[in-house]
Amino acid sequence: MIARDITVLIADDHPIFLRGLVALIESTPDYKLVSKNDNGREAFESIKVSKPDMAVLDISMPEMSGLDIVEEIGKENLKIEFIILTMYKDEDYFNKAIDLGVKGYILKENAEDELLDSLKAVANGKHYVSHALSGYLIKKNKEIKSFFEEFPQIKNLTPAEKHVLKLISENKTSKDIAKKLFISYKTVDNHRSNISAKLGLRGRNQLLLFALENKSVL
Repeated sequence: MIARDITVLIADDHPIFLRGLVALIESTPDYKLVSKNDNGREAFESIKVSKPDMAVLDISMPEMSGLDIVEEIGKENLKIEFIILTMYKDEDYFNKAIDLGVKGYILKENAEDELLDSLKAVANGKHYVSHALSGYLIKKNKEIKSFFEEFPQIKNLTPAEKHVLKLISENKTSKDIAKKLFISYKTVDNHRSNISAKLGLRGRNQLLLFALENKSVL
């Protein structure tokens, strides 16, 4: 644990649950609560202002979800670690959270027992996943290892090409990708051609099929 108090922001749209988390943090040494919010948009704005060390976010909130906040804060280049709270044992949500760089992922039903453990783990640079969901992390790690063994040429892609491939896996068009990345349509097409060549994919739809089939590990 680092010497100074670790600053924490908490956001959840269920008042009683939020009060419980706030009380837990405020009664624990080493942590300083800098903001509490019951709305996703307000939490997003609070994070940009207070710049906490860690933010604990409900996955489902009005105006912005916890994952929306993580994604948008990622564009701000702020060094903030995230812990996601969820009621859902959903593998797709979990995979998206991990892909976005979330370090902690805990079920709300276990939050009272696991929140402090997750804060401590994340503060020390580790991941923390609710015990009931740890199988997802093991499965994902195995899938990633298997994918790289089957397609070692994926390592030859540039960071920009990997980003484009990830967006293709989300079924985004070249026009969508160009708009999102603030690049030209032609640049996206060049990336698509280079990715296909490096991966040995031939045919108009083979890149899309490859991306969709491997979405969970891209």
